[in-house]
Amino acid sequence: MTNRYVLTEDFKCKYCGSGKLWLYGKYKGKQQFYCRECKRKFTGNFALPKMRSPVNYVGDALHSYFSGMSLNEVKYNIEQQSNYSPSVSTIYRWIDRFTELAKDKVKGIKPNVGDTWVADETVIKINRKKYWLFDCIDSRTRFLLASHLSPNRGTREAHALMMKAMERAGKAPKRVFTDKLRAYLDGIELTFGGEAKHKQGSPFDIEINTNLIERFQGTLKDRTKVLRGLKKPETARKFIEGFLIHYNYFRPHISLKGKTPARKAGIILSANDWLDVVREPKDTARIEIAKEPRQVLRLHPVTLDSPPCHGGHTQHTKLPRLRRGEIFTGRGLLSKGYFRGAKRKKLC
Repeated sequence: MTNRYVLTEDFKCKYCGSGKLWLYGKYKGKQQFYCRECKRKFTGNFALPKMRSPVNYVGDALHSYFSGMSLNEVKYNIEQQSNYSPSVSTIYRWIDRFTELAKDKVKGIKPNVGDTWVADETVIKINRKKYWLFDCIDSRTRFLLASHLSPNRGTREAHALMMKAMERAGKAPKRVFTDKLRAYLDGIELTFGGEAKHKQGSPFDIEINTNLIERFQGTLKDRTKVLRGLKKPETARKFIEGFLIHYNYFRPHISLKGKTPARKAGIILSANDWLDVVREPKDTARIEIAKEPRQVLRLHPVTLDSPPCHGGHTQHTKLPRLRRGEIFTGRGLLSKGYFRGAKRKKLC
């Protein structure tokens, strides 16, 4: 007789995290398990609950997308590594779901940044229309403080960018370097007043640190590749937050000696890459199980009332009776007693 208990302690239930599992046969060549705690069965393919794709495919797809690959390129990359071929819409749903989880994880974290910030903008096309993408980065930690997408590039947009950066950093800078766009003059003045010293210049100005500006422009070009295939500005703004998380927390920087900007800013996150975000049990894998018993629907006998007759009395219609070997069915229910909408059905 085969032992039905799982001997390995590392394998846990996808729903409740319990190790009390039974081997429950195979389906399409994959081992099935039954959890004795939550009374659920699942496939042992290292996928999340209600998902067919293993977590390593999902993590690789998120990393590849925010590194500059398009959705089709991400799909082809997964196909080359394995026989699995997800659709483009499936990859899009992965990115949408786990970007929101990553945003909740880093929400409220204040980085320890320096006093010198650099702001710049670049033009991108979304659905054949030009939009301006503003970014503000800290020169010491290379931490991307804020991003702002807008069809215009006026004082209002520069002010919105600086407000987001100050809210993320929790303080105002002492120096802000920008290009010669006139919108920065009033935008920085409205945000910081006289606390920050504003310096303008071209990318070839030695005083503004040429290497930082050039590397920052390369980062913006990588961002353009990610946003190139999006159709709506609202969707683009959502994935801008995902790229900000990827750049700050998961992408090592050469000038920081292999560290991420978040680590340089004194932030230690429990997730080191997108795969850790996908594997996080509290946010993605575990599903709360209701401890209260399910409500039982009790069917009471029904009397069919016909319209009142001339004397004012209600006529009671005789209820149908079951014959031998029959049962009442309807609305997905089976019962020996009649209920509204029920029909008699003969059992085989």
